[in-house]
Amino acid sequence: IKSLTYGEFIEEILHTPICKSAHSVGIVCENNLKTILNIFAYANAKKQIVLLNSMDHTDLLRTQIQAADIDFLVGRKDIISELSPSLVKSSNVKGKGNILFFTSGTTMNNKAVVLTEGSLCASAYNGGACLPLKKDDTLLSILPLSHVFGFVCSLLWGFSFGAKVALGRGLRHLLTDGAYFQATIIPLVPQMAAFMAVNKTFNKELRMILIGAGPCPKSILDLIKANHIRVSFGYGLTETSSGVALSIGEEPEAMTICPDDRIQIASDGEILISSSTCMMKGYYKKPEETRKTIIDGYLHTGDLGRIDEKGLLHITGRKKDVLLLSDGTKIFCPQYESELLPLLPKSDFAIALIENQVQLFIKTEMKQEEVDGKIQNFNLSKPRSQRISKINFVEDALPRTQTGKIKRWALK
Repeated sequence: IKSLTYGEFIEEILHTPICKSAHSVGIVCENNLKTILNIFAYANAKKQIVLLNSMDHTDLLRTQIQAADIDFLVGRKDIISELSPSLVKSSNVKGKGNILFFTSGTTMNNKAVVLTEGSLCASAYNGGACLPLKKDDTLLSILPLSHVFGFVCSLLWGFSFGAKVALGRGLRHLLTDGAYFQATIIPLVPQMAAFMAVNKTFNKELRMILIGAGPCPKSILDLIKANHIRVSFGYGLTETSSGVALSIGEEPEAMTICPDDRIQIASDGEILISSSTCMMKGYYKKPEETRKTIIDGYLHTGDLGRIDEKGLLHITGRKKDVLLLSDGTKIFCPQYESELLPLLPKSDFAIALIENQVQLFIKTEMKQEEVDGKIQNFNLSKPRSQRISKINFVEDALPRTQTGKIKRWALK
C-alpha cells in the first residue's frame, strides 16, 4: 500500500506528465492514484477535462467522446487503444478549466454537464459546513470518480478537511476494505449500503455512512443503525456539483439545505435550486437544454419535495419520466419502453420502480409464457440493476392522463 502526505501528493501532481497540445482530455477513470493524479495534473494545466467511466460500454464511451470534443485520452492502454479511433481530429475547444461530468441517465438523456474546479471545491466545502470531518478520520473512497457524487463526496470532501482518504481496492474487496483501512467514514450508493448491511461487514471503527444518488429502504437503514453507525442522506445533482442538502439530525430523510444553496418548492411540488457557487455553467454545447433547465436563476430538478416547518427538505418523488435506481444510475422510460415495443406487439404496457425494482405492467393478448420468454431475453441486454424483476399482468387499461401519458405513480 502506497501512502502519501498531502505535500507529497502535490509534488506527484506537479511531476505527472501531460499532453500540452490536447484541448479536451478524456480521463477514463478507475479508482486509483494514477487516475487522480491525471485529473489534478490536467486541471492544474487548465485543460478541459471529461471524466469517463471505465465500466461503461465502449459504444457509449464513443458517443461521449464525440459529444465532448475529446481529442486526447488518458487511461488503461487497452481501453485507449479501442477508443482512440473515435477521437475528434481537430478539436477547437474554448473550454479552458471546464470539468465535464456526464449525467447518469441512459444514452438518450445522457448530457455533459460543465462544472469547474471552483464549483466542485465549493460543493465539498458547502457540504462540509453541514457534515465536518476530522483530520484523524479515514474516508474510504469506493465510488466511481466519474460520477460527481463519488468525486466530491469520496475524494474532495476528505481533502477539504485534510483527512486520510483510502482508495478502495475494487469491488471484490468491497466487504473487506472497511476493516482493512479502518475506515471511519464511507460514502455509498443505496445498493452498496444494502450489500454491506446484509452481509454484516461494517468495521468497528466506522462512525458514519453518507448515502446519496438514490433512495434507501428503511429496513437497510435499521440494519445500519443497529451497528451504532450514523446515517446521513445527501441530495444533489450533477448540475449542482453534487450535494445541496444533507441530513445532520436523527431523521436521515430530513435534510438541512447547504449554506450556499437556495431551494424553492414550485406549485406542482418540483424542487427548484439556486446556488451562488455550485451551479453548473450549463450543458456542454446545448444552450437550449440549459435555458429550459435553468429559469430565472433556478435549476428545475424534475424532483418532487417539500420543506417542513423546520426548514428541512424532504424528497417525495420524481417529476421527470426517469427512474432513479438504487445504484445511482437512471432509466429514461420512453427509450426503455421503445426497446420493448417490438417485443410486445398490440400490448399496453409501462415500467415503474416498485420497492427499488423495475417492474413491468402489461395488458396484452399474448400468452404469459411468451411474455416471460421475451422479457428474459430482453433482460440479458441490460445491466443487472436495470432488468425487469417482475411482470404484472393487468386486465384494465393502464392509467393515463388526458394527453395519454402514463401515470407511473398510479402503477401498483
